[in-house]
Amino acid sequence: MVKMILFSHPTLNANTKALINGLYKNKILYKLYTCVAIFQGQLLHKLGNNSKLKDLKRRRLEKTWQTFTRSNSFFEFGRILASKLNIEFLIKHETGFFCIDKVYENHDKWVANNLVKAKKEGVTGVYGYEDGALATFTKAKQLGINCIYDLPIGYWKSARLLMQKEFDINPDWSSTLTGFSDSNAKLDKKDQELALADVIFVASSFTKKTLEEYSGKLPEIKVIPYGFPDSVIKKEYLPLVNRKLKVLFTGGLSQRKGLSYLFEAVEGLQDKLELTVVGHKAVPNCKVLNQALEKHQWIPSMSHDQVLSCMREHDVFVFPSLFEGFGLVITEAMSQGVPVITTDRTAGPDLIKDGEDGWIVPAASSIAIKQVLTKILENPELVKQFGLAAQRKAQTRPWSVYGQEMADALSSIKFL
Repeated sequence: MVKMILFSHPTLNANTKALINGLYKNKILYKLYTCVAIFQGQLLHKLGNNSKLKDLKRRRLEKTWQTFTRSNSFFEFGRILASKLNIEFLIKHETGFFCIDKVYENHDKWVANNLVKAKKEGVTGVYGYEDGALATFTKAKQLGINCIYDLPIGYWKSARLLMQKEFDINPDWSSTLTGFSDSNAKLDKKDQELALADVIFVASSFTKKTLEEYSGKLPEIKVIPYGFPDSVIKKEYLPLVNRKLKVLFTGGLSQRKGLSYLFEAVEGLQDKLELTVVGHKAVPNCKVLNQALEKHQWIPSMSHDQVLSCMREHDVFVFPSLFEGFGLVITEAMSQGVPVITTDRTAGPDLIKDGEDGWIVPAASSIAIKQVLTKILENPELVKQFGLAAQRKAQTRPWSVYGQEMADALSSIKFL
């Protein structure tokens, strides 16, 4: 039987687009269902050139996908507009009329309503994502369509168990741990989606491990790491002479990213290194976060291209996350020739060979981070040695490799 996959995702990002491209090139894409789809030649495509509407550029899709694409944009455009105008009650978590939860829920119902037609036209599987697949999978089961589930971040129950320790160990940082406001109903939906899945895809071994906390029976879990961005620009490695080691972190400024351990690690080394932190605060009034940021260079926001350029200007990238489904910033830094220090609770162990093209440290250990930074300060030639090795690694796994591996895996599944 020829496999035909209906791909469903409300908003799309780098990894979903690479996956879609893999399905398309291998002729197993039935249709792409999303919220906002913009193609070259359309009015919205032209409007994206306006600086005030530049966010529309993120929704531009490959012209070759146009005949395969179906879009339903009302709730997502409402969310975007409400966010731009700061109309908070419209985008309030779970309850706002245009909140992200409603975007996913309505997208899910819309896809489910199109499955009868899809089944008649030969669909054999539907590919859905966490929080946006329950209605789709429920209908798919009734029609005998296989349910393929993608879990982009670790399982919620494992997150709560691991992060609860941070509330106890670092109470001053607890206000930044904002990801615990999901209602019981939403958490139950996540478990229902897992229960309906015929196969689960994750992007890291850590994400797979978190599913050990799931109480039900799970199908096969396939680990296929994401790809790396293009690494076409060569980094200039400057000798560590008469200057400080330049250390960088980018990401959301919360304790889930392990920030307190990074700040503790660089304490006492300020005469030898300088730390730059790029990212939005999770909350505005965390005293210890604000005090830490005053000691270092803080940049609240950068465009994606600016982040890549900023990475090339630094010697080392540190990503001390305590709970991460993958961590795209790891692949971004490596692609720019910047060696990465990250933890065992990211995709780091799937991407980095510790002590050769980067470093893997235990999560929640400022001592381990400081030991690596001290080693680099004592042996500054490691920056270039590890950086070049990291970039070579990145060049072996562009996004196209991820797309092809996903297509191969989906083609090889023995569907019912």
